[in-house]
Amino acid sequence: MKLFNPAVPVLIFVIPFFSFADKPNILLICVDDLRPELNCYGVDYIHSPNIDRLASEGRAFYKHYVQAPTCGASRYTLLTGTYGGAGNSALFDRAKELATDPKAFPPSMPAWFRQNGYTTVSVGKVSHHPGGFGGPDWNDESIIEMPNSWDRHLLNAGAWQHPRGWMHGQAFGEIRGDATQMDLLQAYEGPDSIYPDGISTDQALEQLDLLAKNKNGQPFFLAFGILRPHLPFGAPKKYLDLYADSELPVVLHPHKPKGRTTWHKSGEFYKYKRDGMDPNTNADYSLQVRKHYAACVSYADAQVGRALDRLDELGIRDNTIVVLWGDHGWHLGEHSIWGKHALFEESLRSPLIISYPGISNPGKLSHSIVETIDIFPTLVELSGLPKAKFAQGVSLKPILDSPNAKGHDAFAYRSYGYTIRTESHRLIAHNDGFVELYDHRTLEGESRNVAEEQPEVVAELKAKIEKRFK
Repeated sequence: MKLFNPAVPVLIFVIPFFSFADKPNILLICVDDLRPELNCYGVDYIHSPNIDRLASEGRAFYKHYVQAPTCGASRYTLLTGTYGGAGNSALFDRAKELATDPKAFPPSMPAWFRQNGYTTVSVGKVSHHPGGFGGPDWNDESIIEMPNSWDRHLLNAGAWQHPRGWMHGQAFGEIRGDATQMDLLQAYEGPDSIYPDGISTDQALEQLDLLAKNKNGQPFFLAFGILRPHLPFGAPKKYLDLYADSELPVVLHPHKPKGRTTWHKSGEFYKYKRDGMDPNTNADYSLQVRKHYAACVSYADAQVGRALDRLDELGIRDNTIVVLWGDHGWHLGEHSIWGKHALFEESLRSPLIISYPGISNPGKLSHSIVETIDIFPTLVELSGLPKAKFAQGVSLKPILDSPNAKGHDAFAYRSYGYTIRTESHRLIAHNDGFVELYDHRTLEGESRNVAEEQPEVVAELKAKIEKRFK
């Protein structure tokens, strides 16, 4: 896999002189396992008023694709602007190399902003480990996930004891030990703080207050990571109540594909306590799971709303770029998958919304294909910082200016292979030479492999993958 070329000299990373007053603040909101299951993406049964408000003030990207359908690898690309490893340890692996060779990689995105005069703060799950440390409970401050990147890398674990407990927590401080004894679905009465995101949102708001009071006018880059709708699906009952009488749309392509594909067994999902029920064979239970996922989305949306409201209260919304990003998609029964670790559309497509004062055509949805790797160069350009020449994406400013501007092919990977998504097709090229080709011009979509019927398309798209990752 092609990574950053360490031959690029680090001497290019020079801090320019500029006035702080010229630089906008950045609020980056990362949401875990969030598919584009939102009202602003046309899913009308979902209650997502705060994210919808953000989309109405900015640009939502309908065809945004991540580089990997797993948290750590996807966040690597977001936070470095470069392609990286395919596993959850990608950022820790990068940190190990930096410890022995400080010139092994260029600066991360927060490091680039920090070097250019920003205060950088992370709250919640932004990198793979909430709080950014390793060790058995993810709180060993000697094992840093993103060295030289953050002025403050924070997580208030509260009743969940430590970041590992917070990461898979349910109500009232319950942490995951034996997942088979932990409820997959949960909805207790109470305030938002009875589940993990409530207290980390409190901490994010505290940081916004501190950053807004900076007396020297130094701009900030605040990354705020929201855990839900990550498994297990637990949220205050008031959010589940929103869906009590909702009619959910039919799941498209609900059957396991025939033959060899990128399908997986949804192992993480089936670890949890389900009382023997299987959503692939029990329609009522399938509906129950989907409603609990929706409740978690609405719970996450409420946290987004709290952050946006605080920007307004502090009077800094007019000088802040807000980005909402989902780290990957999630299958809710498509292809008989209840998870994310595949290279299908549902695993790789996620929400991306960019909003800032003065954006042209606010609220206009873009259908241009874009990638997570494009976010770093986009924020650099919008902030007026020196171009990060090592970043491997492209700025989305042309699409922010004109929503119909041309996008580009999207690439992603797992340990077993690579995929490319074009306007018309998806090709999945396995490392052993096997290929899957899906034609999105047909109703069958990614349910029938047409590789043998369209060999010329296979050859063209394989060549593009090989060129990108040679």
